[in-house]
Amino acid sequence: MISQLFILSSKGDHLIYKDYRGEAGSDVIDVFYEKVTALTGDQPPVVMSHKDLHFVHIRQGGLYWVATTTADSSPFSIIEFLNRLSGLVKDYCGSLSEKAIQMNFALIYELLDEVLDYGYVQMTSSDVLKNFIQSEAVSSKPFSLFDLSNVGLFGAETQQNKVAPSSAATRPIQSSRDPGGKSEIFVDVIEKMSVVIGSNVSSVQHQVFLCLPEMRIGLNEEFSVGKSQLRGYGAAVRVDECSFHQSVQLDEFHSHRILRLCPSQGEHAVMQYRLSDELPSAPPFRLFPSVERDSAGRLLMYLKLRCDLPPKRSVSLLPEGAGLSQELSSPDQSAELQLQNRTVFWKIPRFCGGTQLSALFKLDVPGLSSASLLEVGPVGLSFELPKWTGTGLQIRFLRLSPVHPGPSQRWVRYVTHSDSYIIRI
Repeated sequence: MISQLFILSSKGDHLIYKDYRGEAGSDVIDVFYEKVTALTGDQPPVVMSHKDLHFVHIRQGGLYWVATTTADSSPFSIIEFLNRLSGLVKDYCGSLSEKAIQMNFALIYELLDEVLDYGYVQMTSSDVLKNFIQSEAVSSKPFSLFDLSNVGLFGAETQQNKVAPSSAATRPIQSSRDPGGKSEIFVDVIEKMSVVIGSNVSSVQHQVFLCLPEMRIGLNEEFSVGKSQLRGYGAAVRVDECSFHQSVQLDEFHSHRILRLCPSQGEHAVMQYRLSDELPSAPPFRLFPSVERDSAGRLLMYLKLRCDLPPKRSVSLLPEGAGLSQELSSPDQSAELQLQNRTVFWKIPRFCGGTQLSALFKLDVPGLSSASLLEVGPVGLSFELPKWTGTGLQIRFLRLSPVHPGPSQRWVRYVTHSDSYIIRI
């Protein structure tokens, strides 16, 4: 049973506030933000209390999603509801951001009236709610596949206009009152790499607009779960374990590696998989560090970073490594010293495959000794790598069955993120 529900920005601005039971005043918003900002840790506790009031919150899209209750309600149920509510708002507004919330506040209040009644959860299904929601989503910049910036000389088509931008899928779902909309499917293969512990946690996500018939997603024929299920004669794509969404039917998965499902509107995690030992391909980056002390007693850190990807690939990179002088191998790079975290940030806007970059950092560290050199490190890399997966998972085909006139647009994207890419010096 929820007493109040509100959404705050990262700075504590009131974006959405709804009181369902009148058990507490509106000053609880300030009380919650004071308790969150007063904590010293980076991750505040999910459940906090103030007198007889309990705060349960999550962080999504840089916003605080908070529910209060005075009863002995299950915090796990409230957390699950807040996660579903944030996903519902993302489906209807297109994205989760402070600007999107402000531009669609009327739509969000209408959603809250439908999903909660006197503090009790009613429904969180976008398929059911679309029959009751009357407000239309407001988008700051509507996406268009026919952007003039993608048109070549004299209107000729270019390769770029055949590729949807990364923001193409961040659009609100269309209501049932707009039957003339074009149905589109966006499939994201997102992998997150953790290098130090040798694990790779990945997920396949898809986002569907409009109601669609049954959909079939074909994976690599050599895809296997566990070492005992290695199959095929090509390069095997193996994971240790995987789980599927409840709507996925696996009758064709074991024989043909085909996922069959009837998707609803919105975004869903179709499959999650994990690989905890060596990747089939080498890690994308290698670091060659050198740490020493010069004659003036300064700390010298020479870092040479190499990208082992194919030459046509590029990545946006932010390596993180303690007055600071620097010598960088390219003018578009930058470095910053953060004394509070005792960290040097080396920012590389674009890193092409098959190349290497270097940086020399000179730091004045009081009381530097030979033993202090052993405390330098580790180096963490934060990056986003498009069109590449460490496991080699590929989408063979994406089919709609039965085939209906006017087939939908289908977009497939491969992205690899750094989850914990740590290199010890």
